[in-house]
Amino acid sequence: MKKFMILIVILSLFFPTCSAKKEEVVLKKGTSTYELAKDLSQIVETLDPDINKVLVSSQNFNLTTGEIIQFMEENLGSKAEQLKQMNAENLKQYVQRNASVLADRKLLLAEVRDSDVSITKQEVDQVINAQAEKAGGMDKFREMLNSNGITLEIFRGNIQKEMLIQSFLDQKIGSEVTVKDEEILSAYNSPKTVTVRHILLLTQDKDEAEKKAVLEKMKQIQKRAQAGEDFTELAKEFSEDSGSQEKGGLYENIERGVMVKPFEEAAFNVPVGEISDIVETQYGYHIIKVEERQMEERPLDQVRDEIRQNIRQTRIEQEFSRYMDELRSQANIQSFEL
Repeated sequence: MKKFMILIVILSLFFPTCSAKKEEVVLKKGTSTYELAKDLSQIVETLDPDINKVLVSSQNFNLTTGEIIQFMEENLGSKAEQLKQMNAENLKQYVQRNASVLADRKLLLAEVRDSDVSITKQEVDQVINAQAEKAGGMDKFREMLNSNGITLEIFRGNIQKEMLIQSFLDQKIGSEVTVKDEEILSAYNSPKTVTVRHILLLTQDKDEAEKKAVLEKMKQIQKRAQAGEDFTELAKEFSEDSGSQEKGGLYENIERGVMVKPFEEAAFNVPVGEISDIVETQYGYHIIKVEERQMEERPLDQVRDEIRQNIRQTRIEQEFSRYMDELRSQANIQSFEL
């Protein structure tokens, strides 16, 4: 369940109250959060705490800009001041992302509340003490938190909620996922890694007309690559992937589960030496040239548990995604733009 914890640990979570009226946070004048919201409203007007715009609604709560800014301040501490340096578009995106994730967490916490999951004080202490030990002791750990504008009490509360959700997901999803021996054998006999070169043209934050123009540009690049032009040089000239552009689009020995699904499917299915059709992901449009694939070289008995865990983790992530879609649908989640 490692990836669940990674997703949860960066967030501050809130328990919804039991009420016929929708839960809605309003910032109080004179508080640091209110002043932060006022400052941010100079960049994006609708972040004004006096407007307190609803960004997400559901059957049980309205998630306002005030609550999102409160959430960001609690997590970022003194680093929340850096939000004031963002331009309008980046700040909007940052707030909208946090709104979506926090809404999901509120849905999960409501499920936790109705379950029999519990976490003891001793379990929370164990996690906090482990963190403090890494920091050089509890005193230094407190100093580290305080220097970032975060109190130990807030940190403790967040850890407790993270652990509750983790335990709930282990029980709800993790316990139901099994892997058969034939699945392990099939995975063992499939390529373990793939080396590719790719060209990416970004479409994030572009409207439909702009995306259409990007697609047309990619079609022209694809024609040149398929006609025999050097793919490495085309990637250096056109790719907008900062992680691989200077290397001619090269990504070596990629394991399954690392790349986004459409990219992975093309990388592991296009014949070696050939160029893919145009692949669309959340980042943009790609064309991929498969350089080579490698099989697992270790004996099956040596890697059986590792393969089992990889398959299990992938299935857990799929089930988690399906479960969250179900929760959002049941709660009639609706999101609104800033």
